[in-house]
Amino acid sequence: MARTKDPAVRSLLLERAAQMLRTRQPVTLRTLVAGTGMSTMAVYTYFGGMDGLWKALRQEGFTRLGAKLAAVKTSADPVRDLAALGAAYQANAIENPDLYRAMFDAGFDLEDAGAADETLDRLVRTVDRARAGGRFRDEVDPLELATQSWAIGHGLASLVAAGPLPHQTLTYGVPMLTALFTGAGDEPGRCRRSVERGWGRIPPA
Repeated sequence: MARTKDPAVRSLLLERAAQMLRTRQPVTLRTLVAGTGMSTMAVYTYFGGMDGLWKALRQEGFTRLGAKLAAVKTSADPVRDLAALGAAYQANAIENPDLYRAMFDAGFDLEDAGAADETLDRLVRTVDRARAGGRFRDEVDPLELATQSWAIGHGLASLVAAGPLPHQTLTYGVPMLTALFTGAGDEPGRCRRSVERGWGRIPPA
């Protein structure tokens, strides 16, 4: 009878690999299980080998991000919701800095190739709501604006969660997103208030 896999062991290996990446330790079969009481066979049992581990590591990052974004409740203000999604993105990066680094390592595929697309699609749908509600101009391309919004969030997250800048840098998201959304047609004062309400989800350092 096949032995039941323990999800806790899988999670432990993923967390350990992410931490080793952060501290720039070489990640091999042997170094990964060193001190855990497990044999190298555990990596094959749970991931099919090291390539499978890297795929799973990237996937875990997007899985946690997806859960953060899904927790953002839809309101009557789509511009606020766009900022809130950006804030949730920041929170995920700050809470999971090791996984955040691995998420965007394109050297390995994702287990679910649509995981990153779903992140962007959620932003696209929210931009479309803002356009339909008259906050953005009709000619605004939802995919283009969503991508620009994600780029702002990703840039800030990378500089703080995995880079050299202090946590306070995240506050720059308010003027940056306000400028982006005002350029898309929103009224400046109303836009600023909406963004501030959404971006208020940013976690403390």
